[in-house]
Amino acid sequence: MKTFITRSRRLRGTPFTSRLEKHGVKSFTVYNHMLLPTTFSTPEEEYNHLKEHVQIWDVSVQREIEITGEHSSELVQLMTCRNLSNSKVGSCYYAPLVDSKGGLINDPLIYKLKDNKWRVCIADSDVLLFAKGIASAKNFKVDIFEAKIDTLAIQGPKSTKIMEKVFGKKIIDLKFFKFDYFTFKDKKYLISRSGFSKQGGFEIHTDNIAGALELYDYFFEIGNEFNLKPGTPNHPERIEGGLLSYGSDMDISDNPFECGFDKYVDLKSDIVFFGKESLKKIKEKGISRKLMGVKIETKSVNVSQSIPMLDLKNNEIGQVRSAAYSPKFNKVVGIAMVKKDFCNISEKFEIKFNNKKISGEICNLPIL
Repeated sequence: MKTFITRSRRLRGTPFTSRLEKHGVKSFTVYNHMLLPTTFSTPEEEYNHLKEHVQIWDVSVQREIEITGEHSSELVQLMTCRNLSNSKVGSCYYAPLVDSKGGLINDPLIYKLKDNKWRVCIADSDVLLFAKGIASAKNFKVDIFEAKIDTLAIQGPKSTKIMEKVFGKKIIDLKFFKFDYFTFKDKKYLISRSGFSKQGGFEIHTDNIAGALELYDYFFEIGNEFNLKPGTPNHPERIEGGLLSYGSDMDISDNPFECGFDKYVDLKSDIVFFGKESLKKIKEKGISRKLMGVKIETKSVNVSQSIPMLDLKNNEIGQVRSAAYSPKFNKVVGIAMVKKDFCNISEKFEIKFNNKKISGEICNLPIL
């Protein structure tokens, strides 16, 4: 059955939507109240191309919450369990945001632009209101707003070569999770060595629509040399790589320890953040479940809602939360929340899908 998305002012396109349509985008999903492209050809073709060449993604849905002012650093630290006290200007930090009970609010990249200027590049949940609520309750002197930034991702093994051709040799020296400013046709762009794939790449943060469209078009003018194609975040590739998607693999009902974020949780220093005491109790007690990888003996599965995992005695041992066909393994791979007693490599389970029982096994993340 074909379904369609009705566009409106509260479901925004991006400056690049017209270009995506020109390049033959086939489908969209909704992410942060915006249109996120999901396919141009087939997931398998795009998976293979991403691993061999280079793609340009419109990821403007990764909205950026800017926080500036006297108490900006204190506010940003309150929101995340990661210790940012030694953060440096020019770096971005993967930083889980937690509520007072230790539940995950979001898992953004946080950019330190200046000592009192931050950008929180968010996944699919409303961090703007979270930040504003804290600031209001604490009477912080800060300015908080959604920055008018739209992001392009250049991803794939040839990403460095094409970026060098556009922005010059200096970009080769940009390290992972670092950012700097680069110029194209007299317009300056903040570019970070980051992206939602394991193939390597960059994210270009644009704040000028005309310049952004000119830049987008220029990539395709020179793109044949690198076999550049439009693309999107690729689910089998990111699942294999263990890149988690907020709202799919995890949400506010999960805590950082269940999601494997232990190294981003600082309970020993004197930093202050929401949920710190709750997370201390959770760590002391120990978790009862954990995100794991799974391999499922089928080539197609639809995870529009979590799929129960059953042991051989028909007891539920977990839930598959994301899954996609993997050309590498010639079967479906996925991410599942599994009861701790069953978090064993090669542990067998079954799911019921389309009135059939399908076997699977548990594995580590990343899925190798």
